[in-house]
Amino acid sequence: MHTQATILVVDDSPDNLQVLTAVLKDQYRVKVAINGERALSLASDDPPPDLVLLDVMMPGMDGYEVCRRLKNNPKTASIPVLFVSSRDEEEDEAYGLSLGAIDYIVKPIRPSIVQARVRNHIDLKRSRDLLERLTTVDHLTGIHNRRRFDDYLEAEWKRAVREHEPIALIAIDIDHFKAYNDHYGHPQGDQCLIAVAQALSGAVTRSSDLVARCGGEEFACILPGTTVSGAALVAEQMMQAVAACALEHARSTTHDRVTISLGVTSMVPEPGQDPQTLIDQADAALYEAKAAGRNRFVVRGA
Repeated sequence: MHTQATILVVDDSPDNLQVLTAVLKDQYRVKVAINGERALSLASDDPPPDLVLLDVMMPGMDGYEVCRRLKNNPKTASIPVLFVSSRDEEEDEAYGLSLGAIDYIVKPIRPSIVQARVRNHIDLKRSRDLLERLTTVDHLTGIHNRRRFDDYLEAEWKRAVREHEPIALIAIDIDHFKAYNDHYGHPQGDQCLIAVAQALSGAVTRSSDLVARCGGEEFACILPGTTVSGAALVAEQMMQAVAACALEHARSTTHDRVTISLGVTSMVPEPGQDPQTLIDQADAALYEAKAAGRNRFVVRGA
C-alpha cells in the first residue's frame, strides 16, 4: 500500500489555492504556498513534496523562476513540476516545459483533468523512484550501494567546494571477514554483513549522512559539513554499534566478536581538487588502523 503522496500547490490567489486544495485533498496531502520564496522553502522539506503545482504569474518571483531554481538545486531537481496558468499561448507552454516542467495546465481549472494528470504524474514518479531504488541500493544489506556512494560523494564534494565547507569520509572494513566466511559459511557471512550494515546505518542521525556498502566487507560513510573531530565521534559510535551486535568470531585474531577498522578524514576541498583525494586519505587512515592491530579508528586530515 502506497503512503499518501504530498502535493505542493503554489499560487498567489487564495481562491485558486482553495479550488486546487478542494480538488486534491481527498487523495493527497496538500501543502500551499502563496509566493516563490515560500514554495522553495517547502520544496526543501525532508521528505520533499512528490509534485509541485505551480502558478506562472505571481508578484516578485514568478513561476518560471521558481521552476528554474528548483531544477538547479540537486535536492529539489527531481521533484516533478506541473505549471497551472491562465497564459495559454503556445510559447508560454513551450517555455515552461523547456525549464524542466513535466506538464502545463491552462486555467480555468477543470477538476477531472487536474486529478487525472496529477494521478498520472504521481504514478510515473513512483515508478521512477522504485527504479532508482533498485539501482542504488545494495541488494543484500538494504543500504546504499557503490553507485549511490559515488554519485553522492561527487554531488556533496561540489557543494563543499561551492560553499567552502568541510566534508568528511569514513572508510570501514569488517576485520578478518574472510576467516569468518571460511569458518561459518557464506549464508552466515551474509547475515553478518546485514547486521553490520544496519549497525553502521543506525550510528548516523542526519538525513544528509550516507552509509554505503562499497563491495565485499567494505563500507563507507559520507558526512557533509563535518569536521574531522565530528567524524571521529561518528566512527566511535559505529564501533560501539557493531560491538553491541556481539557477533561471535571464533577465527578472529583480534577479538572473539566481530569488529571493524575505520579510517577517518575530513577536508575543505578547493576548486580543481578531485574527491578521490578524500577517498585516498580515508583509505590510508584505514590501512594505518589495520596495521596498528585493527578494532580501532585512525584519523587523518585537519
